[in-house]
Amino acid sequence: MPRNPLQQAMPFLFVILWSTGFLGAKYGLPHAEPLTFLSIRYALVIVLMTAIAWAMKAPWPRDLRQVVHIGVTGLLVQAVYLGGVFVAIHKGLPAGVAALVVGMQPLLTALGAGGLLGERVSKGQWAGLVMGFIGVAMVVGSKAVVGAVPIDELIAMILPVVVALGAITLGTLYQKRHCPSFDLRTGSVIQFVPSLIVTVVLAYRFETMDVSWSGEFMFALLWLVLVLSLGAISLLNLLIRSGSAVNVASLFYLTPPTTALFAWWLFGETLGGVALAGMVVAVAGVGLARKRPA
Repeated sequence: MPRNPLQQAMPFLFVILWSTGFLGAKYGLPHAEPLTFLSIRYALVIVLMTAIAWAMKAPWPRDLRQVVHIGVTGLLVQAVYLGGVFVAIHKGLPAGVAALVVGMQPLLTALGAGGLLGERVSKGQWAGLVMGFIGVAMVVGSKAVVGAVPIDELIAMILPVVVALGAITLGTLYQKRHCPSFDLRTGSVIQFVPSLIVTVVLAYRFETMDVSWSGEFMFALLWLVLVLSLGAISLLNLLIRSGSAVNVASLFYLTPPTTALFAWWLFGETLGGVALAGMVVAVAGVGLARKRPA
């Protein structure tokens, strides 16, 4: 059944919005520690989405099990994934290296899709997933350089983003299996409430929770709340609802190259021949991965 233009545009819009998440880290983290920053973000999202749900009389889930499932996906996709990425970058891990580690998500999702969801992954899709990973590696590998650091410091930087990789992979599979369809307005509130609780507790335990309310911080905060948490996360939920886990996960291959383009456009960061070639390979790989098995 042919999709309407809005459905066709959703994956591309998601990639663009998701790719701008680096703006939040770039502008916000110098003014607040990562978990404190995310706690404020989650609290604002809860207030906004509760108001929207109440004004629009959106339905709340009546089944307690569905509430729990939605909350678990929120913990995985919000608290653990975002927390891990932000902590890793705050500890000094280059954003390009973080993007490369998280870029393995489509491959892990494909490995789990067969056993957990019963989805068939064709040879062409596997080839596309591998191509996508190679393309991402070419893009970020040409830009990301980790200097000589002690092994304990390197582990401290890498471990949070590895945990984030596992969380976004498991969260995608879990949501597709246990709660593929729910009202995005009330569901977002249910996703962010446990994420806020866990993140605030960890921030109180391990951070000073000091915030410098500068213009840059306010811009980053509002951008992450309105564009990422309300816009991109809603699109991600819609994509998970309407497509296979492998198709959705493959889109994450496009975010590092798109982020590199934003960095070139906004901050003048150079793009070499290897990076440009990697973008082509990644896009071609995603095209293969998103073809449904015959």
